Amino acid sequence: MTTTGSTIGTFERFLVERVRPNIALVTMNRPEKLNAMDPTFFRELIDVMGLITDTPDVSVAIITGAGRAFSAGGDIATFPVLTENLEKARMHLRTVFDSFNAIERCRVPVIAAVNGIAHGGGLEILGGVDYRIASTAANLAFREAVHGLIPSYGVVKFQEIIGHARTMRLVGSAEIIDAHTALEWDVVQEVVGPDELMPRAITLAESLAANPATALHTLKNVLNRDSSRDLAIAVEATALLFGMPDTQSRVKAFLDRKRS
Repeated sequence: MTTTGSTIGTFERFLVERVRPNIALVTMNRPEKLNAMDPTFFRELIDVMGLITDTPDVSVAIITGAGRAFSAGGDIATFPVLTENLEKARMHLRTVFDSFNAIERCRVPVIAAVNGIAHGGGLEILGGVDYRIASTAANLAFREAVHGLIPSYGVVKFQEIIGHARTMRLVGSAEIIDAHTALEWDVVQEVVGPDELMPRAITLAESLAANPATALHTLKNVLNRDSSRDLAIAVEATALLFGMPDTQSRVKAFLDRKRS
């Protein structure tokens, strides 16, 4: 018998458990680092989504973050090696793409419950999910441009979600927006109070899970188009940016400030 609260899988960077017998909760679980994304995170995200897909009695998944962040994005401490080696940058970005794409290609609908900071890759995750609910405590941003980079997956997917002009502004300016602006821009579909976030996400998941799973699977397949060609171009462009002097100097300056 399947029980609520039972663990589905054990990972270093994630908790995967049931909040209802047929609803999985995926929690990014590196709160001391604001759920920053390192190579282990990206590899495990692929495995987590594979596990959800391969668990027959899971009909819907919710993804959220532990602590005060959804995810602050890529762990910049892992960037220096990427600025020194183009091939390593390509390989890393391909894994990043594969991890976000794993959410998009997951067998079941995935709901994002954005509980706090969602920057960089944390915001890119929202490009792969099927529905987005934000807490009023959330703030969202693509901060990559500050470091001389772009969010390759985010650029491609957010053009589909919020259009060209708003994607240009969000990515190019690196500005931080609050949850209500995110709602106005269609980055998220709902905004609720912090205490209402998980109950609302579960209620929505229950309304989806009440319908036949085959209909949900078919709906998701029809809605999601193949963006692999566009993403391949964006990944290569971002890999080249890692080797640029401006990027190298800005990453170094950021890490030096953190160490001082």
